[in-house]
Amino acid sequence: MSAADLIRIGCVKYLNARPLIHGWPGEVVFDHPSKLCQQLAEGTLEVALVSSFEFLRNPIYILVDDVCVSSHGRVYSVFLAHAGELGEIDEIEVDPASQTAVNLLRCLLAEAGFTPKLVARTPLIQRAVTPRLAKFFIGDQAIRFRERSAAALRFWDLGEEWEKITHLPFVYALWLIRPEVASPKPIADRLRACRDNNLRNLDAVITAGKEFSPEFCAYYFRECLTYHFRQPEREGLSLFRKLCEKHGILLPDPTLAL
Repeated sequence: MSAADLIRIGCVKYLNARPLIHGWPGEVVFDHPSKLCQQLAEGTLEVALVSSFEFLRNPIYILVDDVCVSSHGRVYSVFLAHAGELGEIDEIEVDPASQTAVNLLRCLLAEAGFTPKLVARTPLIQRAVTPRLAKFFIGDQAIRFRERSAAALRFWDLGEEWEKITHLPFVYALWLIRPEVASPKPIADRLRACRDNNLRNLDAVITAGKEFSPEFCAYYFRECLTYHFRQPEREGLSLFRKLCEKHGILLPDPTLAL
């Protein structure tokens, strides 16, 4: 039995992660990004697909190279739902499950000159979206809400907005390995191989789940998301860090070189 067979691994429980974890032979803990970050920090998990902000905030982990969840434009499942003009919004209810998404929202609002109050609620309470109150959604909940409300509301897609102002992809999630893991390379190799196999056989991945239609999954995996962490993604993540520093979300760290 290899070291890779003995690891405790966690993965976000969203549809966007399916091409990275489908078919993994061992046990996997599925949870929200914030919970996985906590378990990884505590050592309950040794490897986890977590918010990219966790790597920026606490870069002690070993990064699995060439694998991520990213978008090069519209991401569909990370958005601000609003009824009027963005500049009229006084308050935004946010789902705090993902550090990355909420901090991306903070950066984009600040860059656009908007200053609404962000209020974390889990789950988002049943208040209607109004010109003064907007709601921020991520993940599978966001997909379902968008399908229900497409005709009634407007959607500020954060992947689309990021690409518009930076011309770079945005990285939402990364595989991170705890630093004390003795043999990280075999684990990283298997995670990359799992991704590669799933992308080669994407039709099987698309039909593996029942929560969303195959037609939507095909669009989402092929048109909205990418799964390689290469130079453009590195540049996008580096710029995200700079904006987090600019807007007081992270302290400057000159030792971090992505």
